[in-house]
This record gives sequence, structure tokens and C-alpha cells, in this order.
Amino acid sequence: MPTICPTITVTNLEDYKKQLDLNYSLTKRIQVDLMDGKFAPSLSPTPDDIWWPEDVLADVHLMYEKPMDYAERLVELKSHIVIVHAEIDLDLNEFADYFHKNGIKAGVCLLAPTEVKSVEYALKNIDHVIIFSGNLGYQGGSKVDFNLLKKIDEIHSVNPKIEIGWDGGVNDETAKRLADGGVDVLNVGGFIQKAENPQAAYQKLVALVV
Repeated sequence: MPTICPTITVTNLEDYKKQLDLNYSLTKRIQVDLMDGKFAPSLSPTPDDIWWPEDVLADVHLMYEKPMDYAERLVELKSHIVIVHAEIDLDLNEFADYFHKNGIKAGVCLLAPTEVKSVEYALKNIDHVIIFSGNLGYQGGSKVDFNLLKKIDEIHSVNPKIEIGWDGGVNDETAKRLADGGVDVLNVGGFIQKAENPQAAYQKLVALVV
């Protein structure tokens, strides 16, 4: 069954705590979006500033030009997955090897224009791929481009065991189609965080993808 994974996308620690508390009340797997103000236009708290409860599985999505600057801290935090962008200057095999030896999964995120072939060389060493259909560094307002689902077959042709995530535009009108299209983890921002009843919004998505 696909996983509904609420995201934290914030620019200050006060909002980080609010969204962490909310997400933790819903589920134990969350995605933490971190932005450097360079690769992504927004600036978030850094890995040095953040935390989560010990029983949380935190997928850390680094929208950073130089994500390895925080590699040791991300190991210290016991991240579940560390996800970097295909579009930066980084050897993905070296990145994956570093985190694997520290017991952490490695992921890569593909922006909409980025082709799967750009990361084929490392896919057998990658655990998780996010197909990104959103506004980089912002929560809400994104639209789903279902044409991007074709990337899933391309990814699985190289490594059929990779977990597929989706970021951008997940709501009660798109979740089932994305799940039926082969997405394993639906990262959800505004639909939950901005809902009058976040618990009901989360449960609605869970029911839709069963």
C-alpha cells in the first residue's frame, strides 16, 4: 500500500516545530524539506537546527547545492533517507556509499525536466527516487504533471526495487491516480498542513490509496 508522507516545508524554527508536532500526531514517517536559498529560492533552518522524535522515520530532502556539507550531521540525526538532487554537481555513487555505510538510505530527486538517463549510472545503488512536480522550496500551489509517471518504468528498468516518491500537487483528486501509476510514497504538503482538519485530510488520502 502506498505511504502518505506529510512534509515539513518551513523558513523558521517556530513553524518547523508546529509542522513536526502536527505530522507526528498523524504518522511516524515524514519528509523534512531543507532549502539553502541558492539551489532552492527559499531558506529553511539547517540540519544543525532541526530534530525529530526517535521513533520518526525522517526522509530528509536536501534542496542544496552542497548537501555533503551536512553529511555528518544527517548521520548524527539518524535520518531514514537522505535525498539529494540530480541537478547538482555530485557523484551519486559516492553519496550513496557514504550514507549506506552509516546505515542510512540514499535517495535522489528529479525535477520535472530532468531525464532518468542522467542518473542511470547510480540507480542500482539508490534506494529512493522522488519524481518532482512541484514548486521548489514552497508548500502548496503545485500541480501534478501525470506525464512524469512515465519515469517510473524507466527507473524500474534499471532497478526494480527502488522506492518511488512523488512530490508536488498531491491531494484528494490526484492521490489515487498517482498510486495506481506506481508511486510508493506520496509526499503531501499543503493539502494536510493548510487543512481545517489535518487529521481528516490525512485519513482521506490514506483511504483513497488503499
